[in-house]
Amino acid sequence: MLGRILMYRRGGASLDVVQRLIEKDETALQELMMQYGDELLRTAYLLVRDQQTAEEAVMDTFAQAYSKIQQLKEPAKLRSWLLRMVVNRCRMKMRTWSWRNILPSAHVDQMVEATEQSPEELMLAEWRHECLSDAILKLDYIYREAITLFYYNGLNVAEISEQIKCNENTVKARLSRGRAKLKQMLGEGDGDETGARAY
Repeated sequence: MLGRILMYRRGGASLDVVQRLIEKDETALQELMMQYGDELLRTAYLLVRDQQTAEEAVMDTFAQAYSKIQQLKEPAKLRSWLLRMVVNRCRMKMRTWSWRNILPSAHVDQMVEATEQSPEELMLAEWRHECLSDAILKLDYIYREAITLFYYNGLNVAEISEQIKCNENTVKARLSRGRAKLKQMLGEGDGDETGARAY
C-alpha cells in the first residue's frame, strides 16, 4: 500500500509526497511543508498561544513525519496524520511549560490570507478575527483544542474523537461548552461569531 504513489489533491496541487518521503526525497519534505505549514502553524498557535512554541511544534511535526512516514498506514489520511502529530506536540508542550505569564505575541488573523474586499470590509474582518482569536486563546486547552480542530481545520466530531482519543459525546460537549464560553466572552452581539456549523 505504501509503495503506491499518493496523488493527494488540495488547493489544486497534486503531490506524490508519501512515496517520495518513503524514498527519503528531501524535496518532498519541502513540498509537504509548503502544503501544510500554514494550517499546522495556525492550529498550533491557537493551541499553545505562543508563536515561537507553535513554530517549534510544527517543525517537530515535520521532522517526525519525515522520519516515521512508514508508520502512515493509509496515505490518503496524510493531513489528519499530520494534524494528530501537531496536536500531540502541543499537548506535550502545554504539560512541559507554565503558560501563566505568557501573553500572545501575534494574532491568528495575521496568518490568514486576506481576500479581495473593500478597506472597510477588511478592517471589520480583521477586528472580528482579532476578537475571536483573543477569545479562543482565553479558553481552557480542552475547549481550544476542540474549537480549533472543528472550525479552523474542518474536522467533524468523529474525526476529532479519533484525533484526541476520546468519545464523540465528549467532543460534542467540549464544542458546546467552548461555544458557550466564546459567546459569553464576545457578548451576545449580532450573532454567533464561531458559526453554527452542524455536526
